[in-house]
Amino acid sequence: MNLPKKAIRKRQINNHQVEPISTKLKTVEKIKLYSEITVYNDLNELPENIQKLMAQAVAIREMAYAPYSHFRVGAALMLENDIVVTGNNQENAAYPSGMCAERVAIWAAGSQYPDQKILQMAITARSENHQLDQPIPPCGACRQAIAEYEIKQDQNIEIYFMGEVGKIYKSDSLHDLLPLIFDSSNL
Repeated sequence: MNLPKKAIRKRQINNHQVEPISTKLKTVEKIKLYSEITVYNDLNELPENIQKLMAQAVAIREMAYAPYSHFRVGAALMLENDIVVTGNNQENAAYPSGMCAERVAIWAAGSQYPDQKILQMAITARSENHQLDQPIPPCGACRQAIAEYEIKQDQNIEIYFMGEVGKIYKSDSLHDLLPLIFDSSNL
């Protein structure tokens, strides 16, 4: 059974392109999601304040407790009061009991400075097994934790992430890394 072709009308919903598509039984919509990431070729291209923040992420990365994965991650957060809060991954022989650097840092900031907004986050990772030359983004659980703080503070968090060397990616908001977030409005 062929349905008559209808003019396809595209529309935008929350920065996502929505396009109706026809199936044999009914018309459904297809959503195209868009993300925008800024790419810096090396640390020298970053603004000076972000170079310093990334340097703190690199320093704390080296103090990570990663005896099992040999994968060290450091995170540094710049708060609106100019205080930097850092965190690194903390592993445990019972793997689910460990914690990622991003959540260590973001929860430390929430605990120690609950009324301060997080402006920027710098993340870096290094493997003891091989050189990481690609940007390493936050894992899904960390993306969800960052989303919670963006919503809580009603302000985007700039997220800069890199491997050990090479390019640095910048996201203006967690929405670029997790476009369909789950938040309290879903409860």
